Amino acid sequence: MSIAADKSRKEIDVHRLPNNVSEDINNALETLRKGGVILYPTDTIWGIGCDATNEAAVNRIYAIKQRSDSKALITLVDSQAKVQFYVRTVPPIAWDIIEMATKPTTIIYDNARNLASNLLSDDGSVGIRITEESFSKQLCFRFRKAIVSTSANISGQPSPRNFEEIPEEIRRQVDYIVKYRQDDKTKSKASSIIKLGTHNEVKIIRE
Repeated sequence: MSIAADKSRKEIDVHRLPNNVSEDINNALETLRKGGVILYPTDTIWGIGCDATNEAAVNRIYAIKQRSDSKALITLVDSQAKVQFYVRTVPPIAWDIIEMATKPTTIIYDNARNLASNLLSDDGSVGIRITEESFSKQLCFRFRKAIVSTSANISGQPSPRNFEEIPEEIRRQVDYIVKYRQDDKTKSKASSIIKLGTHNEVKIIRE
């Protein structure tokens, strides 16, 4: 892994947004810092998000989705350095997977740390994805913490592929809805999911 190269890519990517999106970013940041819940575009489907270190905010997301807190939530970060902050020991193969991935890929790591305990699986693992999408990347970069990213649907119902498919029931319960990309009709897909063991074991959960 090259942290310097990772930082260089990050600094380029976070400046690709139109100027009129800055207010949207600021409003989303203010909501996250107050412990609120946002609805925002990601590198895959639209997500319900909050501060991944705030247990109360994470509980609100479980309630909104009508989902058991025994099911862990995915988090987004903007860099490889952030992955190291939230995972005690990152298996070396993780960096190869991140570098070679041709589509958004969430990696489940053992021994998570510095995150809300109710965000994690019963075994202490967590799913983390480095986003390369411009809005969510800048949001993570400026928030300086991991941000929850779970599909904007009621548990058990289909995941919305773009903003117009998000149920009104979900929209009513969040504190801030990002305006950017609401008119994007692209049918997005969820990420691939790979689980890694501490000894470089690899298990594909979702392709």
